[in-house]
Amino acid sequence: MIHVENIHKRFGEEEILKGISTTFDKGKTNLIIGQSGSGKTVMLKCLIGLFKPEEGRIYYEENAIQDMDDEQQRSLREEMGMLFQGGALFDSMNIEQNVMFPLRMFTTQKKSEMLERVNEVLSRVDLENVNKKFPAEISGGMQKRVSIARAIVNRPKYLFCDEPNSGLDPKTATLIDNLIQEITHENDITTVVVTHDMNSVMEIGEKVVLLKNGKLAWQGTNSEIFKTDNEDVVSFVYSSDLFKKIREVQLKKQ
Repeated sequence: MIHVENIHKRFGEEEILKGISTTFDKGKTNLIIGQSGSGKTVMLKCLIGLFKPEEGRIYYEENAIQDMDDEQQRSLREEMGMLFQGGALFDSMNIEQNVMFPLRMFTTQKKSEMLERVNEVLSRVDLENVNKKFPAEISGGMQKRVSIARAIVNRPKYLFCDEPNSGLDPKTATLIDNLIQEITHENDITTVVVTHDMNSVMEIGEKVVLLKNGKLAWQGTNSEIFKTDNEDVVSFVYSSDLFKKIREVQLKKQ
């Protein structure tokens, strides 16, 4: 679990996050949504420690990042997995080397032990026998699955995903969504996903946090989205004709 308490983040005179408080639940896919400029990415970077809030506290379980010394923060980072928007694979490394990279950084395992774990996570994302290929030799969807394998290779307690469906076709995007949710449930991970993809919200939004102008506008589950009269949710979620129709159908069923 990650608990955020009254977070404020400024850059110069501009306040980006304005007193956000929420909780990201363990064993669930927690989604942060909102329009461009709402503070989603800044929020994510505060969570993983890249940005330091001027006010407020971020708790991992019962421990606040602000109270940790350098060694404790390093230990916390070792418990984090990160799936970047562009995949962020190293072009000069083959798939095996890419996935093994966190193990080399944070463990003292033998090469045979690391290779066994690499093959295990590649199998989990349905990518076997690609070890010696390079990122440029596989598809975008496969690259994203390699990135997921790398993010979970160290058995993280916390998984952070920044726009994981960016640049993917709808079918592949759904596959990635389902994979993230399955891995979250299997390993009881606290997963936080930043996305603007409403299909992702409806597929895996076990908890949804909507930001608007740096403030928490609404939070709930993907099923509750159809029931709320919150104006910010309605204007954001139902900006497309498709979701307007879905809402109408859901309201008729109530």
